[in-house]
Amino acid sequence: MSSEWYLPADWPVPEFVRAGTTLRNGGISRAPFDTLNLGAHVGDNDAHVRHNREVVSERLGLPREPLWLNQIHGNTVVDADASNGNRIPDADAAVTRRRETVLAILTADCLPLVLCDPENSVLAAAHGGWRGLAGGIVTATIKAMQADAKDLYAWLGPAIGPSRFVIGDDVRDAFVSVDATLTACFVPTASDRYLADLYAIARRQLTVAGVARISGGHWCTYSDAQRFFSYRRDQQTGRMATVAWMT
Repeated sequence: MSSEWYLPADWPVPEFVRAGTTLRNGGISRAPFDTLNLGAHVGDNDAHVRHNREVVSERLGLPREPLWLNQIHGNTVVDADASNGNRIPDADAAVTRRRETVLAILTADCLPLVLCDPENSVLAAAHGGWRGLAGGIVTATIKAMQADAKDLYAWLGPAIGPSRFVIGDDVRDAFVSVDATLTACFVPTASDRYLADLYAIARRQLTVAGVARISGGHWCTYSDAQRFFSYRRDQQTGRMATVAWMT
């Protein structure tokens, strides 16, 4: 892991499938967005965001500008190959079958998820906040890929960890009312709240959908202020980007 981005070493996909998550260092944004903020919707200087995005494109060797989404914490999936380049789609996931189309997901505690079927050259990236996960973003993304789930490789990027994500009954009920086995993903606290494990929830949903090859999910954005932005920790803060593409 460099000081500016993380390239997944534990994702056993062919070399032509590329993915990575930026960290918070290496840009020019000032506090509280310091320094490699890539979110244009958080109150940062627009010129700083544009510069930071150019830095990421250059240093990661992106073949073109990523498809940025207006993430709405839902389950809408956009076809990046049919997307109008002059409009930012309202969606929480994107799918492509084209080489060199770059997908991007912005996060600062939510779970970025990348899926690919290298045999059939289809790639997807999804934004997994709790609302999106509860609303079916995982299954919606797999459906939009039009791939057999058993052929997919999934990678879970940096998100808030299971010892830091404190939620109430409403969030827990949104999951267990649909799948009672997700009860194990919520640990009661002494204050009548719960600790939620986004990674375990996503793994369960992927497994139920038929995805067996799941990598990543080893970080906590809240706990590591040196490397990660965290909305729950800081409220006003920047955003990392998880980008994925096929060469």
